[in-house]
Amino acid sequence: MRKSILSKVKAAALLLVLTVVLCGCGDGKEGTEANTAGPTTASDDTQGEPKYGGNIVVGIQQDLDSLDPHLAVGAGTMEVLFNMFEGLVKPNREGDLVPAVAESYDVSEDSTVYTFKLRSGVTFHNGAPVTAEDVKYSVERCAGILSEDGKPLQDGLEAVKEVNIKDASTVEVVLSEGDSEFISCLTVAILPKDYKEQAAKPVGTGPFCFVSYTAGQNIVMKKNENYWQKGVPYLDQVEFRVVANTDSVLMDMKAGAIDLYPYLTDAQARELDNMDILYGTSNLVQALYLNNAKEPFNKKEVRQALCYAIDRQMILDMVAGGKGTLIGSNLYPGLKSYFNADIVNTYPHDTEKAKELLAQAGYPNGFEFTVRVPSNYQFHMDTAQVIVEQLKEIGVTMKIDAIDWNTWVSDVYAGRNFEATVIGVDSTLAPKDLMLRYQSEYGKNMCNYKSDEYDEVLAKAIATIKQDEKETLYKQAQKILADDAASVFLQDPAKLVAVGKNVKGYEFYPLFVQDMSTVYLN
Repeated sequence: MRKSILSKVKAAALLLVLTVVLCGCGDGKEGTEANTAGPTTASDDTQGEPKYGGNIVVGIQQDLDSLDPHLAVGAGTMEVLFNMFEGLVKPNREGDLVPAVAESYDVSEDSTVYTFKLRSGVTFHNGAPVTAEDVKYSVERCAGILSEDGKPLQDGLEAVKEVNIKDASTVEVVLSEGDSEFISCLTVAILPKDYKEQAAKPVGTGPFCFVSYTAGQNIVMKKNENYWQKGVPYLDQVEFRVVANTDSVLMDMKAGAIDLYPYLTDAQARELDNMDILYGTSNLVQALYLNNAKEPFNKKEVRQALCYAIDRQMILDMVAGGKGTLIGSNLYPGLKSYFNADIVNTYPHDTEKAKELLAQAGYPNGFEFTVRVPSNYQFHMDTAQVIVEQLKEIGVTMKIDAIDWNTWVSDVYAGRNFEATVIGVDSTLAPKDLMLRYQSEYGKNMCNYKSDEYDEVLAKAIATIKQDEKETLYKQAQKILADDAASVFLQDPAKLVAVGKNVKGYEFYPLFVQDMSTVYLN
């Protein structure tokens, strides 16, 4: 049976010229087990001394949805804007949140008051000094306090009760209830209070400054000569170029038109001899997301049947050259202490079990449905193609509707107008960011999953300030999602990054960013 499917998928791969485009970044190493080792990089011993100067072109898969970081939605936008904006804290490559615009912070014993001491001498790209008023404005804006409808612009900030300026360099953020994970929300960009052109000429505090933006083509940034963190960045200029056409990106890399491409396919990696290949994992949750409110996915047995029918290891083999990390719920291994490794194999590949469950659910002859997939992410398109072949073995016909990214965001993500979709979901360093996506009343619960038990466990996990209890509860919540087969959870995809032979210093992060401040030419 396995050989039969493999031959079919290989044939489809030849016809479709399958590629493996990865979105996201993080840590990890080769294999399918839930490992949490550090990133693997090529030529670590040949980096050489960092040098200053030079320009590079970085290929990105989609256009930016906003230049205002508070209004940005897509992970593909935020990975780029990471280079221009900073919050009170920011992530480092080890997955820790370290002071940025703030030089230090304290948290009250009940996790309701977060007090920040601002770093001296930090300036915006327009030369204006960062003040406590700017910090208060930025946090209140993101929390919805300054808007008429009170709706937060950024997830996780709805608990902000007030922001108080204690003195010129001290700001206090008060929450309506304790939240020990709240510090991860304060990576939100600090913006100048009275600046009115953020959407067209963005100004932040990051290592690179805005130069220009051409919709659908590129965004250009230059070195921030007054960056508070001395010694970086090294490059004079970075152009992020939109290369959504996956057919042409390989030619661009071979021709030297792109110096760095962080979504390399396994097939492309084998063809490139003029670039080095770096490898880590994406820190994404890739899944066949099912709309639990649509028939037949409103039946648990049907969802479980799909989980048994889909051979996740084959997907890794066929789409990613065997690389990647299998998962069992809506959390990835990069969130180390919270990841439930015990449920990864809840649904071993079992075609007969899948058929049995379909019969129990009233679909002995299978059924037909449509999966809507954003066409600019070839990795997800290829994953869907493999799943099409696998589901045929249980009499289920899955048709692929390839749609553009904007349509996916409006119809699938926001409008919930879908039966199923294949996508990778990113996260902050707070586990609640991913787990809330299945909370019954959550606005971004696109799968329309409902479970009183899950809601109760998740609420307790978010509320507790005891770390061991928090870890136990999050693992329990993951198990509930797995047992209910809320979606078909697949993998944390591998990440292959192509860099020019003279491009050094690229670092992997445990979340979706492209940090150009450490990159240099040698």
